[in-house]
Amino acid sequence: MATLQVRNDSYRILFMHLGRRYTFTLGEVAQGEAEAKAAQVDYLLMRVKQRLLTVPDGIDIVTFIQFDGKPPQAANDNTPFNPRQAVTVALLKDRYLTTYGNGTIEANSLDTCRLHLNHVCRFLGDAFPLPELKLAKLQEYVNKRAKDGVAPATIRKEVASLRAAWNWGEPMDLTSGRFPNRGLRYPKADEKPPFMTMAEIHRQIAGGGDPDMLWECLYLTAPELAELLAFVKDMAQHPWIYVVYCFAAHTGARRSEIIRALVTDVAFAAGVVTIREKKRSRDQRTTRRVPLTPFLRGVLQEWLKGHPGGPALFCHAGVVTRSKKRSPTTGHQDEKVRPSSLKGRLATVHVREKPAQGALTRNEMRDHFGRVLAASKWTVMKGWHVLRHSFCSILAAKGIDQRFIDEWMGHQTEQQRRRYRHLAPNAQQEAIAGAF
Repeated sequence: MATLQVRNDSYRILFMHLGRRYTFTLGEVAQGEAEAKAAQVDYLLMRVKQRLLTVPDGIDIVTFIQFDGKPPQAANDNTPFNPRQAVTVALLKDRYLTTYGNGTIEANSLDTCRLHLNHVCRFLGDAFPLPELKLAKLQEYVNKRAKDGVAPATIRKEVASLRAAWNWGEPMDLTSGRFPNRGLRYPKADEKPPFMTMAEIHRQIAGGGDPDMLWECLYLTAPELAELLAFVKDMAQHPWIYVVYCFAAHTGARRSEIIRALVTDVAFAAGVVTIREKKRSRDQRTTRRVPLTPFLRGVLQEWLKGHPGGPALFCHAGVVTRSKKRSPTTGHQDEKVRPSSLKGRLATVHVREKPAQGALTRNEMRDHFGRVLAASKWTVMKGWHVLRHSFCSILAAKGIDQRFIDEWMGHQTEQQRRRYRHLAPNAQQEAIAGAF
């Protein structure tokens, strides 16, 4: 309902539309004229709500109301009035990702957010106007994703990414009102199983368990971890691979944290290594410190004796086969268009300028993780995070104080603690034995 306000004989009208308040000034007009305009505003809003009137694309609601539902024309010709750009779901996605693509969040998180919003845009359509996003439409999206076999946890994350973009867009004047997810219903999700050893997982798979889900819960025991590192040392094609495996296994660092590690982060005198975080805080770059194990101290000291140079702790040395950064030549043509003669193929090839020493990339980390484990029993490992799980699980199984584990791991939640808590059987057995 439109509301009239008068100040110093000047009238203005307040009204609500799609959960947001708008105002415009009428000026010093007669009271009867002001009341008539307020009644017309109520009528127009009712017709819009009933979908008997449509606000044209690109016309803001205040302009639409001020001109009695008839968009104005330019004074000298028939060129339509050029209002502000209509806000669509694709526009919100592009503006949001551009803003946070400046290093505010780590690249992996940004890629995940982009993937989530792409799913939303594909369902709604890039031209879907944001003011029309209602609870019913969100529920359709959730139901469709569930029907496609997407896990409930993933659906929740996709909607959370859209909500984050919506909340960011409000002060940017791209969205208005509360994100319409109140009352949204998700499929019931299964609680993640606790972390398990390789032997436990094999037993559950033999009993009919889902291999894909179970191998996500793998952690290695201390003897298995030592066996894995010995295997990697024998099979690694580049010196940094073995050192990175050891670093991940003995610090619990994430892949992105390993990439950010600097030579100066290792303090042998203090016996600690500094881990550079990005997940704990959105407002500042945080760090945590993990004590150096005697094993890792020796591995890092040996690595730094022949370090390739540069500030990054882990990097390539010399020429690397099939690497876009470290191959000796460049200018090779695609096999679909290159000449058949050797002379013609080599015509565009030239020696690559030697690149400066730089940190490893995400793709290099992912590629070499799987490459070194190929055709072995370790191929069941689902990426670098298994070593983080193993680090924490071994500590928990040894009964290490939970406060120390939280400090060394960083970004721990109660849900994560519960998945590790069963790994302290001695303390639990003593507790229950004391009660009975």
